[in-house]
Amino acid sequence: MDLQLQDKVIIVTGGAKGIGEGISRVLAAEGAHPVIIGRNAADNEATAASIKAAGGRVTAITAELNEPLACARAVQATLDAHGRIDGVVNNAGQNDGVGLENGNYEAFMASLHKNLVHYYLIVHHALPALIKSKGAVVNITSKTAETGQGHTSAYAAANGGRNALVREWAVELLKYGIRVNGIVVAECWTPLYEKWVSSLPDPQGKLEEITAKIPLGNRMTTKEEIANMTAFLLSERSSHTTGQLVHVDGGYVHLDRALANA
Repeated sequence: MDLQLQDKVIIVTGGAKGIGEGISRVLAAEGAHPVIIGRNAADNEATAASIKAAGGRVTAITAELNEPLACARAVQATLDAHGRIDGVVNNAGQNDGVGLENGNYEAFMASLHKNLVHYYLIVHHALPALIKSKGAVVNITSKTAETGQGHTSAYAAANGGRNALVREWAVELLKYGIRVNGIVVAECWTPLYEKWVSSLPDPQGKLEEITAKIPLGNRMTTKEEIANMTAFLLSERSSHTTGQLVHVDGGYVHLDRALANA
């Protein structure tokens, strides 16, 4: 299926690693021009070089998205380079474990900046360009907003905000024909996830415990599966879909986990 993304300029925050990298690669393979925005210049350039080596087009912009002014500069740099923005994928963030008992005001607010505030700012600054292109927005979010996890109040709150922004923006931007959707991630295999599992006393045992609870296939979601849905939601092939939270999770959140071992 041709997703009709050829030559589309699409911002991908955190687009050099993990889920973001998967999204950048799929978009480039579809003929789009992803703009990777992230704090680590070496990671940005390495992923960009790999995409170019595979025949894709990509731009890398280094920006610390925790800083509000950096969000504005990154969007302007995209416009300076390409003159247009056809889509935004808000993806950057990290489950930083700022809980109720082990957190404080400063850590909580810092986590919101790391995981939520830049979602708003990137789209806010990109909006005039998105209106011109009748673009689309996809927010990557986490199951923690719906299921809870424990010891991660700030990240859960940020993801609740991400979900709410999907619905709010879908309403506000209807008049421009801009579609806004979210992808809810549960257990997806990324370098960060691998690092976390490896830090545990019994990494393989823990991984088997987790995958046993994922109904569809008893396996982790891949970043490519998240990326494929992202590309679809950005494309005109999903032209009548807006305000939706799509769970790409093998049924983890909504199916009875007893099914996993049925």
